[in-house]
Amino acid sequence: MNVYEIINNRIMELLEQGTIPWRKPWNAESNNPKNLISKKSYRGINHFLLSCTPYHSPYWLTFKQVQDKGGHVKKGERSTMVIFWKWLDKSTEGIILNETLSTSKIPILRYYNVFNIDQTEGISPPTTEETQNDHEPLPGPEQIIKNMPLRPELRFGGNKAYYSPSLDYIQLPNLSTFDSPEEYYSTLFHELVHSTGHISRLGRKSILEPSYFGSHEYSKEELVAEMGAAFLCGYTGIEQRTIENSAAYIQGWLRELKNDKTLLIHAAAQAQKGADYILNKKEGEEIELVEAIAA
Repeated sequence: MNVYEIINNRIMELLEQGTIPWRKPWNAESNNPKNLISKKSYRGINHFLLSCTPYHSPYWLTFKQVQDKGGHVKKGERSTMVIFWKWLDKSTEGIILNETLSTSKIPILRYYNVFNIDQTEGISPPTTEETQNDHEPLPGPEQIIKNMPLRPELRFGGNKAYYSPSLDYIQLPNLSTFDSPEEYYSTLFHELVHSTGHISRLGRKSILEPSYFGSHEYSKEELVAEMGAAFLCGYTGIEQRTIENSAAYIQGWLRELKNDKTLLIHAAAQAQKGADYILNKKEGEEIELVEAIAA
C-alpha cells in the first residue's frame, strides 16, 4: 500500500467518526475579524465573509467610523458587506393577557458595509503582540519544497494563507506564528497543491476558471488541496500531528457539497497528481511510505 492509499484510508476513517472542529493553526484568536471601534469580533457568517478577504489586518470600520477617526478610504477601494438581524416588536391582535396586549418579535435582515483598515489612510492600527514560537524548520518538508518544479513565489508575513492564481504566488504567515512546525508545513503544502493547478503546471480547471467562495468548484478545489497536503504530510512522516485537522477541514467542505463522499474519489485523483508534481515524481513511479520516515 502506498502513501496515498494509507492517508486516504485514514481520512475516510476519521470522517466516519464525525466532525472535528477545524481551526486555523496560527495565531487564530488574535486575527479574528473585529470592529476597530467596539473591538467586538464578528460572528457567524460575517466571520467567514470577512475572513475570506485578502487583507492582513483583522480590524474593520464603517465609512462613518473611518471619517470619525480622521481617516479616509483609499481611492478605488470597495467595501465588504456584513449582515445582522434586527428584531422588531409586532403586536398580536385579539389576544389580551392581564389587560396587556401581548407582542411577538419578528426578525428583519439588515446589512451595512465595512472597510478593512488596510483600505484606509490616516488611521493607525492598534499594536498587537504576535505569538512567537521557537520552531525549527523540518528537513524533510523543506527538501520537498526546495525541489518542487516551477515553484511559485513564496511570500511570508501577515495572518493570511492563500495562493493567488493570477499572480502565481503564495502568501503564508511566518513559521513562528504557527502552533507547530507540522501545521506550518501542512498549510504550505495545501497552498502548493493549489498552485499545481496553474496553467504552467497541471492546468486544473478549478484553478483556471474563476469561482466564488463556497461554490461547487471552489469546494472541490479545497478538497483537492487538503487531500494533497495530507498525502505530502504522510510522505514526510508528519501526518500524526496534522491528520485530524485535515479530516475536519475536509468534512467541512463535504457538508458544502451535500456530504457526497464520492467526490473524495475524484478529489483524491487530482490530489495525487498535485502531490506527484510537487514531489517531481515521474509517471508510473511508485512512492512508498518509508518506515524510517513514519517513525
